[in-house]
Parts: sequence; C-alpha cells; structure tokens
Amino acid sequence: MLAILIALLSAVGLVIATYFTAVAYRWVQPDVWWVPSFCQLGEESCAAIVFTPRARLFGVPNSLLGQLYYLSLLAAAGGGLLEQALWLHVLLGASSLTVLTGAYLTYSLLFLTRVNCRLCFTSHAINLALFVLLLGREAA
Repeated sequence: MLAILIALLSAVGLVIATYFTAVAYRWVQPDVWWVPSFCQLGEESCAAIVFTPRARLFGVPNSLLGQLYYLSLLAAAGGGLLEQALWLHVLLGASSLTVLTGAYLTYSLLFLTRVNCRLCFTSHAINLALFVLLLGREAA
C-alpha cells in the first residue's frame, strides 16, 4: 500500500515537474491548451518564477532535478527497492533535500516574489508527503 501511495504521489509530481521543465526550456507556452486552466502558469506570475535565479540549482531547472527525483521514487516503488535499507536511506536523504529546498522556495514565493503559484505549492506539499511516507517506512 505504501509503495502504491508513493508511486501515485510521485506520478503527480512528475507531471507537474515535466510541465515546469517544458516551460523553463520554452518547449511549451505556459498557457498551452492541453493543460487545464486552473493548472496553467500565469504569464505575469507563475511562469515568471520559472526564469528566476532561484528556479535553478546547479545550472539546471529545479523541475528537471524534480523529474529525476520522482522517476527514482517511481522506480524504487515499482522495483521493491523501498524494502532495502540502503535504497530507503538514499531516497530519504534525497527527500530531505527536496523538503529543505521546498521550504526555501515557499518562503521565496510568499515573501520575496509574492506569487501565489498553486502548482509550486502543490509540488512542495507532495514532496513533504513523500518525505513523511519514507520516514514512516524507515521507522517501521
């Protein structure tokens, strides 16, 4: 059950991160027709943050790193790696970094950029939920 929940959250996170990455690399417009309007990045608000210096870590978009993170979690959940202590510790370490980064980015959104980006907040909430699930798995 835990692996399924981790896989579902990771799949949603992967979709959001892929959309952000596509916008960051200008492969799609922020208001592309196939993205529901309530999820679209507003040109003057959410889309603008994709191009700020805080939206990149190690020179690549944060969302690209997020894609790798979510794919790792999907592979671990699907391949039974959550049962192996080493992989669980590695994923928990990566998850810790995503939560810490997310806390800083949430602060930035609320107090520096002052942008109410629903997709950003959703991604950070997913990362926190994944961290709690992995932490709970380790404690079990």
